[in-house]
Amino acid sequence: MARPLEDAHARPAADVAEELDVTPERGLSAREAERRLEEHGENKLRRTERKSVVEILLHQFQSVIVWLLAAAAVLSFALGDLAEGLAIVAVLVINGSIGFVTELRAARSMEALLDIAEVRTRVRREGKERRVDAREIVPGDIVVLEAGDVVTADLRLVACSNLQSDESVLTGESAPVAKSGDAAEAEAGVGDRPGMVFKGTAITQGGGAGVVVATGMETEIGRISDLAQSAKGEAAPLERRLDRLGHRLVFLTLALAVVVIGIGLLRGYEMAAIVQTGMALAVAAVPEGLPVVATLSLARGMLRMSRRNALIRRLSAVETLGATTVILTDKTGTLTENRMTAVRYLLVDEDVEVERNGETAFTSDDSDVSPEKDDRLAWALRVGALCNTASLGDGAEDDAGQSGDPMEIALLSVAEASGEGREALLERHETRAEHAFDPDLKMMATVHAAKEGVIHAVKGAPEEVVAACTQELGPDGPRPLDEAGREDWMSRNGAAARDGLRLLALAMKRGAGDDEEPYEDLVLVGLVCLLDPLREAVTEAIAASRAAGVRVVMLTGDHADTAETIARDAGLGDGELTVIPGSDLAGFSAEEADEETRERLLRADVFARVAPDTKLDLVTLYQDAGHVVAMTGDGVNDAPALKKADIGVAMGQRGTEVAREASDMVLKDDAFGTIIDAMRQGRVIFGNIRRFVVYLMSCNVSEVLVVGLAIAAGMPVPLLPLQILYLNLVTDVFPAFALGLGKGDEEVMHQPPRDPDTSIVDRPRWVLIAALGAAITVATLAAFALALYWLRLSTEQGVTVAFVTLALAQLWNVFNLRSPASGFFGNVVTRNPYVWGAIALCLGLVAVALWMPGLSDLLGLPAPGPAGLGLALGMSVVPLALGQLLLTLASPDWLDPHEWEVPGGAAAARPDRSDR
Repeated sequence: MARPLEDAHARPAADVAEELDVTPERGLSAREAERRLEEHGENKLRRTERKSVVEILLHQFQSVIVWLLAAAAVLSFALGDLAEGLAIVAVLVINGSIGFVTELRAARSMEALLDIAEVRTRVRREGKERRVDAREIVPGDIVVLEAGDVVTADLRLVACSNLQSDESVLTGESAPVAKSGDAAEAEAGVGDRPGMVFKGTAITQGGGAGVVVATGMETEIGRISDLAQSAKGEAAPLERRLDRLGHRLVFLTLALAVVVIGIGLLRGYEMAAIVQTGMALAVAAVPEGLPVVATLSLARGMLRMSRRNALIRRLSAVETLGATTVILTDKTGTLTENRMTAVRYLLVDEDVEVERNGETAFTSDDSDVSPEKDDRLAWALRVGALCNTASLGDGAEDDAGQSGDPMEIALLSVAEASGEGREALLERHETRAEHAFDPDLKMMATVHAAKEGVIHAVKGAPEEVVAACTQELGPDGPRPLDEAGREDWMSRNGAAARDGLRLLALAMKRGAGDDEEPYEDLVLVGLVCLLDPLREAVTEAIAASRAAGVRVVMLTGDHADTAETIARDAGLGDGELTVIPGSDLAGFSAEEADEETRERLLRADVFARVAPDTKLDLVTLYQDAGHVVAMTGDGVNDAPALKKADIGVAMGQRGTEVAREASDMVLKDDAFGTIIDAMRQGRVIFGNIRRFVVYLMSCNVSEVLVVGLAIAAGMPVPLLPLQILYLNLVTDVFPAFALGLGKGDEEVMHQPPRDPDTSIVDRPRWVLIAALGAAITVATLAAFALALYWLRLSTEQGVTVAFVTLALAQLWNVFNLRSPASGFFGNVVTRNPYVWGAIALCLGLVAVALWMPGLSDLLGLPAPGPAGLGLALGMSVVPLALGQLLLTLASPDWLDPHEWEVPGGAAAARPDRSDR
């Protein structure tokens, strides 16, 4: 019975075809193909369930603070406080609407994979070639391949000619992989199977045929799809912190209600009245504006990041960047440009560097050289352009029009830029014959017309071409090449290869006709070194990461030498690089690894030849060690790890749709430096959230203390619950929102990342909340007492004085949210224009509450007269003065002690986060 073969790559093609009961020359019969389609199902990937609109909406209410507000609304309705209950419901609706709108386009991570199968494929059935819908391909089908095709199933090659496949979407390796049809070792990875081509990859050169060994979810890309679907996304740190704060508020509000009721009963208040007052006060103690301001602050952060080319897909992920301690980055297309470039020519007795800063220039020993002055360089450029089957399209720099092997494109590009373009060369040297790349000889050749006879242009693997050469092209023309000379060439080749460069040998010879043996008696012109170059400004971005205490680790499917070279040039690591090849990760599991293995892997700077499931395990390893992990990538192979990471970062230009849909953030410009800009915004946002949380809670604490202490002292109640709710929803929210829009401290990226376990409200901030709340309480109660016993105002007018004092004191309290290290006049609060606008708006709202007919009656605020207003204004300044005194006397790093350092940006062992 036909079935997918997991070991097809390790078996001869004939055996695989026999196992699948198919003859490669004829293919399957139509009836057998139909039967197998029923047995195996369509060649498509399993659809990930889309998040419904209802699910997205419900997500907005999965927060302890939101549940606490909902309970407060129910309690208000139960106590008969209709206005108060409706106000809280309005808050919930506003908050839910904002979050719903911003998250409506949430990730549908695997849908893009389905498009890969929605093409038509050429198959051989009943001895004839025909095109069928790729979804109808079955195990045992013979698929015919040619350059430009997208492979639609996993195939064991039964025939191939000069076949190369771009597998970067699966492996991350930038260069196409030559296919020979040979069997591989049983344990060989995807990138080391010369006899296989895989679903989702592209044929860049040559042609061939293969027998289908796996379709749909049984393919390599299907396995990755399954990994991404099963990988669970992590809750954002902000979500975890807000939930922890919400749990504390639940206990705090219940405790306040019990304390107030107990004090009231001891003071002789009527049971029903004091119970209602205590419960209403507990409701009013909840910072109703907190979820709204947090959501708006994050939404504002999304807008700012978008302007900096970073699109955020998940609202709470905005802040996560600020907590990032390690970035696990892909190499190809992320740190590099994902295109090969000629960087050096090794000529006889000389190395020539290729400079591509706007214009192409050649330098040797710090002096310029040129094709016009050096025949060796001129012929190296000509051979690279003539012995070539690629195309630059409309221009050398037009990536969209280019086609063919990326290494051949690189040779064409440098030749074109130096005046030795292929079109101009072919006008002088018409092509007479082509000898396609021979996988056994590892060479290809083209024959061109010359003034006398023909010119053979040859390129290929250095060891093969050098062995076929009897001469080398010196400064004065060809000269003999002996065995010592060949050894010297191979030594130079090895040194360049160890630097991570890919090399091709270039050779030529003159002949009388085009029927001569092309690979004998060649003249070695030189070796060309190619590299997938670093993206612009990557080095500066990684240096900025290190300055911010964030470690960058490379995960790539490329070879160790190449990865090490890129890592060294990019500035990764601290001193000597630690590179771990994929072979050392065979069988690795984050859950089962011992402590020694964990420590060794956590110290690594580069992981080479990494499989997709290993990337997933490495993300888990860092998370288990206490890191907040940002993972970058652009290929299908990155999708599972992108989804698992605390924040997945995909490339918007070169990235696959799969990677983008699995990520939390998409870089529109593909620039690694954009991550650093977004990271700064994340840190600023967390600082802003801390400021407005402290502001809101200090204001709410003062409201509770004002009422509670007044009851304990036997005084009239100085504030009504509806008045407190008015302050919470109107005058408190706008200054808090203004704090959430601040641009932050300029030095924020020169500090180490905060401890991932740091709470939004830590011990110093609880002290600050208590101190500021107490100062506002003292000022409000003093104003209330003076209004009653000094100015002899009525109780109702005294309540108005207390209301105005509290409202103004809370407004001025916003200036107590500066850092102790900054001055009173020049800090993040006073430089924030939104703060001044919020204060002006809130002063107007306080005036409306006092003097608008109907509203003042509803709130119970009769006019206290000029003396009462003057008293309120004077007492409201007292908390500001006390707060500034506290901040002046405090240590500069009191609120941010930096007691958790990350030496050199490399995170050490941190508290266990197994409860995540």
